[in-house]
Amino acid sequence: MATSLRDEIEDVLDAWNAYEISVGAPPVIDYDCRQGKGDVGKVNGRVHAYQELLRLKAEATDDLADRIDCHLAYLGALLGERLPLREFVRRTQGVEVAGWSSEYVTWRGEQARKAMQDLGIEWGPTTRRDLLDSEQNLTADEIPDALRAAAAKFEPLVRKATGTTAPYNLSIETADIDAYWSYWLDGAGQDARLRLNMRNARFTDVQARQFSLHEILGHALQSASYSARCCAEDVPWVRVLSVHANHQVLLEGLAQALPLFVAPDDEALIAHLRLDYYLQLVSSELHLAINDDVSVSDCLEHAKQRVPFWPDETIGRMLSDRSTDVLLRSYQWAYPAGADWFVTLAETKDSEIIAKVLRAAYRSPLTPAELAMIRS
Repeated sequence: MATSLRDEIEDVLDAWNAYEISVGAPPVIDYDCRQGKGDVGKVNGRVHAYQELLRLKAEATDDLADRIDCHLAYLGALLGERLPLREFVRRTQGVEVAGWSSEYVTWRGEQARKAMQDLGIEWGPTTRRDLLDSEQNLTADEIPDALRAAAAKFEPLVRKATGTTAPYNLSIETADIDAYWSYWLDGAGQDARLRLNMRNARFTDVQARQFSLHEILGHALQSASYSARCCAEDVPWVRVLSVHANHQVLLEGLAQALPLFVAPDDEALIAHLRLDYYLQLVSSELHLAINDDVSVSDCLEHAKQRVPFWPDETIGRMLSDRSTDVLLRSYQWAYPAGADWFVTLAETKDSEIIAKVLRAAYRSPLTPAELAMIRS
């Protein structure tokens, strides 16, 4: 095990992360699973960080080399390199960007429509609004307590499914940021911070259940579980997590699909999952289209046919995020790829494989290739 090389990689990532924060850019590290770290070194900008990662990649093999390459591809994009989408996502997220057939997306759309119909919600321009109006709306003051209450309800089920006994501490903050996200989790060790972007967020009682599973019992508990293992043993993998790296398909995929494994009889919650899963598949079509030089007009028309309740500006933001934003051009593919992998896993009803995958997923930040090996 190349532990010393792993530590060198983490040192460079620490220094690069500090640099990005110093210039007001998004951080490189989103969750630090180490129990403690030494002084953070310095890099003299992105080129220096790139050169250091190149040096380390020349010494690395297999998994560490792949992880370094995730950062090289992303850092190269920050420096102006414009890789074709398929190569960029393969090198960062670790998956091939083949997409899904039109027939498959249509079929998943029919499932979403059926889920809405079962709740008495018609499919059309007001579907999303009608769905949320049918639920109990939460005020800003009520949201943190609702999230914690939902997490407390589901926590025993998630721990049983994943086998984790790791403790975690959660803080909840609100923000008002012009960004695509409504909620975001980061942290270090056992301490996780959940930020709620009140500019975008509208929360209902059902969404509180959904987000508590996604962010608290998905991301926070999972990352704390990695941290607990790092404290107990000398793991071979890089112990800092980045959303542009090749474990993100696992993290976002399982977080989205978790209700299928622990709350399959919660009709309203599963309806949200079915709808959001379909929307992720449609977003993948737009992701491919705008990067394959399909016109904005054609993308808008396709999106409106698929999702009649998406406002034009929502679609426009999606197109911009997936084509011009360096981070989101990579990271946003993790959502449909991950959701599809874990939804189809749940649909196999193979309890033995499901248990094996879920337990492994809370022990190590697995790559898509490692997930496939476990499932095969």
